Amino acid sequence: MSIKNKLALGIESTAHTWSVGIIDFSGNVISLANDMFIPKKGGLHPVLVREQHLNNFMGVINKALSEASISIRDIDLIAFSKSPGLGPILKIGAQVSRLLSQLLKIPIVAVNHCIAHIEIGRLMCEIEDPLTLYVSGGNTIISAYESGRYQIFGETLDIPIGNLIDSFARDIGMPHPGGPKVEKLAKDSSKYLSLPYVVKGMDLSFSGLYTAAKRLLESKDYNKKYDLSDVANSLQETAFAMLTEVTERALAHTGKKEVLLTGGVAANKRLQEMIKYISNEHGARYEVVPLKYSGDNGAMIGWTGVLRYKATGGNIISDTQINPKERMDQISIPWRKGGA
Repeated sequence: MSIKNKLALGIESTAHTWSVGIIDFSGNVISLANDMFIPKKGGLHPVLVREQHLNNFMGVINKALSEASISIRDIDLIAFSKSPGLGPILKIGAQVSRLLSQLLKIPIVAVNHCIAHIEIGRLMCEIEDPLTLYVSGGNTIISAYESGRYQIFGETLDIPIGNLIDSFARDIGMPHPGGPKVEKLAKDSSKYLSLPYVVKGMDLSFSGLYTAAKRLLESKDYNKKYDLSDVANSLQETAFAMLTEVTERALAHTGKKEVLLTGGVAANKRLQEMIKYISNEHGARYEVVPLKYSGDNGAMIGWTGVLRYKATGGNIISDTQINPKERMDQISIPWRKGGA
């Protein structure tokens, strides 16, 4: 089989989504199958997520293989998300991947989830060297490639932007995922209520914003001087303005000529509008990762596994231990120009 026709199976299991993507070594996605844990109430409980993934992982793998019209024996490489994420859930992906690698006698590659979000964006948007704003339920990071690594130029100091929005949605009785519902609510208002705007250098803090938004809901003025859509709009505008400020400052500092928006929150049209505006102001090309690939997915893990495998080969089993707290700037990027 020639290199261009080799196939990688990527497994994403950092949080609520168990996803399997099959992608060839040229970057063509052959199939993608997902199973998402949706809590009946509250946030993500690792034990319940783990139980759902354990019950469904084989069915999702088989669905991806069926959609690709291949058998598991046609797979040439296994890639899985080793970091960062929820430990009990990361372990399932790692264990399944090691088992498949050993049974099929094929290479295995451990992948950093955050880097995978950037690499699938570079592939899908045909973008070379972007400043990336990565916004999701678990991460809020402004990064760019420099000196052989994806350096972090700004990040959240407490809760991620997606966590902020989902927590607010739960408080107002909206089920997971809350992002699209809060976005819809915000569109019904043009009123802005003052909320804490916390940017510390290049970093952001969202916890005070969340607390203040909750207090607006509990105030005696609620439903008198303002309503739910006003609070949603104010929360969104404040949080996104903070993200936009830090992204613009990083863009000016790095001098990058491309901007990439990725992660689950990248689907928000208002955020897209704001990041596009500052990109245009700086003469930088702006791209947002297509919705199918901007959230957590196995295709991004498979593709990043392919890139690392082509550059350095597979991992030995002892190097496939999960690392729930691993940062993307700790990892060398040998497949890019200047990489170690």
